[in-house]
Amino acid sequence: MKQFIKIGLSLGLLGATVVAPVHANDLGRAKYVLLISVDGLHSLDVANYVAANPNSALAQLSSHGITYSNAKTPANSDSFPGLMALTTGGSPNSTGLLYDVSYSRDIYDPTNTNCSGQPGNTMVFDESIDLYDANNVSQNVINPAALPRYKDANGKCSPLYPHNAIHTNTIFEVVKANGGHTAWADKHPAYDWVNGPSGTGVDDLYTPEITNVNGFDNTVSVVCTAYNDSLKVQGVLNQIIGLTHDGKSGAGVPTVFGMNFQAVSVGQKVSLNNKAGLCPTDTDPTINKQPGGYLNGSGTPTPVLSYALKFVDASLNQMITALKNEGIYDSTLFVVSAKHGQSPINPAKVNKPGHFADLVAALPDAGTNPAAQAIANANNCSTGPCGFVQDDDIALIWLQDQTQAQAVANYLNTNAKALFIDEVMAGNELTLKFNNPLSDTRTPDIIVQPQYGTIYTTSGSKNAEHGGFSYSDTNVGLVVSNPEIKSLTVTTPVATSQVAVTILKALGIDPNKLQAVVKEGTQELPFLFNQQTCLLDWAETAYPTLFAPGGSATTQTSPPFTYRFYPGTNSYVGFSSTDNHVYYKGPNGVLQDEGDLTTWTNKAGC
Repeated sequence: MKQFIKIGLSLGLLGATVVAPVHANDLGRAKYVLLISVDGLHSLDVANYVAANPNSALAQLSSHGITYSNAKTPANSDSFPGLMALTTGGSPNSTGLLYDVSYSRDIYDPTNTNCSGQPGNTMVFDESIDLYDANNVSQNVINPAALPRYKDANGKCSPLYPHNAIHTNTIFEVVKANGGHTAWADKHPAYDWVNGPSGTGVDDLYTPEITNVNGFDNTVSVVCTAYNDSLKVQGVLNQIIGLTHDGKSGAGVPTVFGMNFQAVSVGQKVSLNNKAGLCPTDTDPTINKQPGGYLNGSGTPTPVLSYALKFVDASLNQMITALKNEGIYDSTLFVVSAKHGQSPINPAKVNKPGHFADLVAALPDAGTNPAAQAIANANNCSTGPCGFVQDDDIALIWLQDQTQAQAVANYLNTNAKALFIDEVMAGNELTLKFNNPLSDTRTPDIIVQPQYGTIYTTSGSKNAEHGGFSYSDTNVGLVVSNPEIKSLTVTTPVATSQVAVTILKALGIDPNKLQAVVKEGTQELPFLFNQQTCLLDWAETAYPTLFAPGGSATTQTSPPFTYRFYPGTNSYVGFSSTDNHVYYKGPNGVLQDEGDLTTWTNKAGC
């Protein structure tokens, strides 16, 4: 850059040899990737927690990582599509799974072992498919008899395991095929789908059931939920020292591994923590029988949610310490994100009018209107090809007669006020975002987004939920950290599906080996692997008096420019997408074209 050279001459910098620093954006430098999903974690939670706890583990990760404050899930915010985004690089349009309990027009009831008759049935992949003992305690494995049936590639009527149901491969399969070792831990055995269609993608899969059907439910208490999470934390700590999750001799540290935390999600949702006193270890009066969630719309956590956040942070600190003790912290890319957020943040917005189909049934003409009857039929059908209605802070409707879709949508729009509806997606509006339900067996005929804060339930146990498209549901925390990464906060909109691409790229594996990435054109997260970030970091090191104080600037985008501003020297440096040139503006306010980007990235060793 001419201006750089002029200043460099006057400062005597040109005569010195400026060595480019080592950057985490050198492709393929990471040896390991640790992926953590803190279910429910909003971007706002990350910002608030780091600000209030500057010595926390999350603050440490942020201090040498990139915080993507405008990260969103690529579709509806249920746990399945949320984790699939992180591990496949795709949305339900590619993976084929919109919810853990949904519907498919080409499967059969678990009892229909011959796959006879017309296909179509609910597709249930939650705690109800576990194998239980006589005391209603999950054995942490799947019961094949509880699975829906399908005709496999050979025409045989077989149990549909979750890994059979996912349509695309996962990062675990790709890493394993590349010679790596893989591990994952989650809340239900139904997360078998992380194995991918091969069924073998994860070498060490650990799924301690959090919710036992007709047995003990950890999620009644943030303390018991944290205990269940701690089982997975110990599994990760064992893996960091080269063992299996249960402490047995293993194949070494997994190349890619991680877990989900459920404590924050429960801390956000629970109306009264441990209300019935079922969790015997939850005795602290500051949280026992106290409300969860937030105190206000600014995201100030209640003591119950604070307990969960502190527990997660302490667990992250354990992982950081273990990585350092093993001497692999510097070679590990540490990713913290979330499958989904939670709505509403503001407790004043909570509205629980009842289940969606019940609200429809209460309309004055529900007994005679064909559209209302279509919803009633779908909701009341327990098995077989008669449709399904799923709801949380969203409603998904699969109709028995798909030709009724537009009439039903019109009826719902007419009664939007009584049903607390914000938007009804059907027909062209739905197919602009999702696969066509007339040709795709999994896509609902109608998707209803309710007014913000509405949860289609009368449950007294929860005051927040996820699954929908609202900002609080989809704007999740995302921090990508490594000691060599310069601390940045990036407000550029990104999707959590970009994490999968980033993981493979960090390991030096072609992300296009992920089928969903190829299908959807998913890109890596910005400012990690590009020459521009490398050059900006180099410029700070090469010309500290010009760009000072180093590390003080955030990377910002204002089309066509991507730039950094240094308030200490009142200077800017950046790039234009119009001509791919480098630009500098100093205290005199004059914008100067410093030449082609390639010339300077070569000089900087980028």
